[in-house]
Amino acid sequence: MNKVTKEILNKEDYKFIDLNNNLGKNIIYLTLSGSIGYGTNLDNSDIDLRGITIERKENMYGFQSFEQFEDTETDTVIYGLKKFVSLALKGNPNILELLGTKDEHIIYMNKYGEVLRKNRELFLSKRIIYTFGNYATAQLRRLQNALARDEYPQEEKEKHILNTINNQMNHFSSNYTEFQKGSIKLYIDKSDKQEIETEILMDINIDKYPLRDFISIYSEMSNIVRDYDKLNHRNRKKDEGKLLKHAMHLIRLLIMGTEILKTHEINTYREKEHDLLMDIRKGKYSYDELFKLVELYDFNFKEASVKTTLPKEPDQAQVEELLISLYEEYYN
Repeated sequence: MNKVTKEILNKEDYKFIDLNNNLGKNIIYLTLSGSIGYGTNLDNSDIDLRGITIERKENMYGFQSFEQFEDTETDTVIYGLKKFVSLALKGNPNILELLGTKDEHIIYMNKYGEVLRKNRELFLSKRIIYTFGNYATAQLRRLQNALARDEYPQEEKEKHILNTINNQMNHFSSNYTEFQKGSIKLYIDKSDKQEIETEILMDINIDKYPLRDFISIYSEMSNIVRDYDKLNHRNRKKDEGKLLKHAMHLIRLLIMGTEILKTHEINTYREKEHDLLMDIRKGKYSYDELFKLVELYDFNFKEASVKTTLPKEPDQAQVEELLISLYEEYYN
């Protein structure tokens, strides 16, 4: 992997980094991410490159704007510093993990990137309980939905979808304006449609609720149903690898989240759990065994959530002070 680290920026495919005005000399941090960052890569795994760039003065003071750059051909994403910090404050797992990659996976880091990396604990708070929990729940949903689609009769499938939506609704109060319990009621009853006997119905009784929040809530519920229905046309053999990858990331997220809650440390490369994660990815566990593992690591995550000494919210004033100092030193 050292060879990748040293030579990747010299490859023709990555010349865009030097040629783009928003990148080039403005980049403060580049690191390998994805499966290589986790230590779960296979021989044919893609190289995921992630980074941070300090926005040019034209972006900060002028009419131009810059939040992030993406190159889909090389799977490269480089965030503007302000966008990166904003997402890190929210406890975004995909962002926080970039500050905890192995030293040997860092492609480039100058003094500004080093300061940001050394202060990564400033971004940690109890928000991680919800962000890592939500990401893990999404992975679990994909796994459970696929199995349910293959094995359950229609009535049981409806129950499964309803349970998934109800679980997701438990997180709505942390993401959207809170509504009174019972305002949105979901239940299964007899269907008027000829092709099915029962289906999920809903009763809504809610006043003066922000429209945009309601649209987002409905979108989340709709996505669950849509993702589930897509599985009707899936190729089981082709998607088996994807399901196992979901299972692996589910376990990884729970382990990593638990560790952050307990130790306040971000360790992206999972050396201790490497064999476990790779065995999951290679299909060495049955789905029954996988769900038992999920129960174990989910219990550990919830226990750590109760006992954690992380602050409820990050100290935004302190982070803002750090952000301003980076900009001032860089521009001057």
